[in-house]
Amino acid sequence: MISVMIVDDHDLVRTGLRHILSDCSDIEVVAEAASGEEALQLAREQQPEIILLDVSMPGLSGFEVADRLHKYHKKCKTVILTAHARLPFPSRLLEAGAAGYLTKACGAEELRSAIRAVHRGERYIGSDIAQQLALAMLPGADKSPFIKLSSREMEVTLMLTQGMTMNGIGDALSLSPKTVATYKYRVFDKLEVENEVALAHLALKHGLVEDSG
Repeated sequence: MISVMIVDDHDLVRTGLRHILSDCSDIEVVAEAASGEEALQLAREQQPEIILLDVSMPGLSGFEVADRLHKYHKKCKTVILTAHARLPFPSRLLEAGAAGYLTKACGAEELRSAIRAVHRGERYIGSDIAQQLALAMLPGADKSPFIKLSSREMEVTLMLTQGMTMNGIGDALSLSPKTVATYKYRVFDKLEVENEVALAHLALKHGLVEDSG
């Protein structure tokens, strides 16, 4: 039996995923988490073999959770399941240790196949994601400016676009406010923006965040 934990801040999404997997005789949902912090705690307690992980959540995002799981819970394998299909999300999360990457547009059977493949020790990347990664390698490809950022810089960027303070980001990532400020201005420099408003507009333009309006 493959033990699975679902991590998503939307209750409706978790309910739907649990229903999809309930029909499988070889897959069991053993835990659910609505935040990254809760996911890390339950990973320690439940030791699930597969973690279905969303990227955009309040507090710790999928970047930090995937990185910590890869470092400290190596028996747990992470499959990203998110609405974010655009680069650099896939490449950065795979670098952070995710073993699979799917978008929420995938079918139920593909989700089950991905869980089984990752459990066997394979990597699984959805066909739409694989195509994007391949196209990004072509000469002259239109690349997102966010591809310049490291995984940690992406994490700070997402938190900044959520309106989090330096102290709040520092607490979430176990960093000093001074270190967070260093990351912040490194992001500004790489993306050639002057403030959080310009950063938010750029993130919206390139599909890193959704329009709240």
